[in-house]
Amino acid sequence: MTFAPPFTKLPGMYHGQLKWQPIVTLLSLAMIWGANMAMIKIGVRELAPLFMAGTRALIAGGCLYIWMRLKGIEAFPSRVILFHGIVVGLLFGGEFGLIYASLKHNLASRVYILVYTTPFFVALEAHFFLSGDRITPHKLLGLLFAFGGIVALFVKDFQTVSFSILPGDLMALAAAFLWATTTVYLKKYLAHQTRPIQSLFYQVFFSAPFLLILSFLFEDPIITGFSLMTGFSLFYQSIIITFLSFLVWFELVHKYPVSLLHAFSFFTPLFGVMLSGMLILGETITPNVIVALILICLGMLLVNYHPARTEAKERRV
Repeated sequence: MTFAPPFTKLPGMYHGQLKWQPIVTLLSLAMIWGANMAMIKIGVRELAPLFMAGTRALIAGGCLYIWMRLKGIEAFPSRVILFHGIVVGLLFGGEFGLIYASLKHNLASRVYILVYTTPFFVALEAHFFLSGDRITPHKLLGLLFAFGGIVALFVKDFQTVSFSILPGDLMALAAAFLWATTTVYLKKYLAHQTRPIQSLFYQVFFSAPFLLILSFLFEDPIITGFSLMTGFSLFYQSIIITFLSFLVWFELVHKYPVSLLHAFSFFTPLFGVMLSGMLILGETITPNVIVALILICLGMLLVNYHPARTEAKERRV
């Protein structure tokens, strides 16, 4: 038995332009995720990175399982879904393992830039593997403007950007690729067979043991202390981020083209600077932030642009 989501028909009805409700939701998620870097920085003072990532997945997985039991939702409706769930769980775990590990070998700003090349991988993979989600000139131009905004946000002097291949760079790029692959794989194989909460559960449930095993094998020491701030950091990452915000994210993934959704992920590092940097860590706003905001907003307008005559033609079909 499989569960058909109540919005199964939406992908066929969708015309390629986001309405204001999902846009507001995406911006809210970007703000929540933007504060996550500061929470990670606080947590890794006393917890090893991979251990913290695995622990947050374990906690969130437990919350999701309890929630599904209360709602009467079966965790594994079929063996086929179980197989796909394991795949996305390993992809999800690999993604976060690489992100956390890359932060040990690279600057956080550089990791941000490289990880948020994900929309390019999503657009490319969706073009080849998902029907009805093709790259258009407006999408491509919008993504280029948005990525230019991210570069302007973090790079003060283009001459300081090193083109040498560093381990941290490779891990961050690999994480971006796995993030995109996870999203496209979920959209192709699970979106119309499972509910969003099931898709999220598979990722955190199967990623937790994967990350914890890696931690026990490669991290020493794992725990050096556990202060109140570390506890709040773990709560924010596991409950606010991995449980609640990701559940909302996967609701959107099941409804809308993934290339449009990932385009809005460019706002996350922008809010990351304002929340994690300025408000939490006391950094100041620079002209780079203003330039980035202009480029990102322009990019989002282009990505979300849909010619009126094309939409009218689609309505007549």
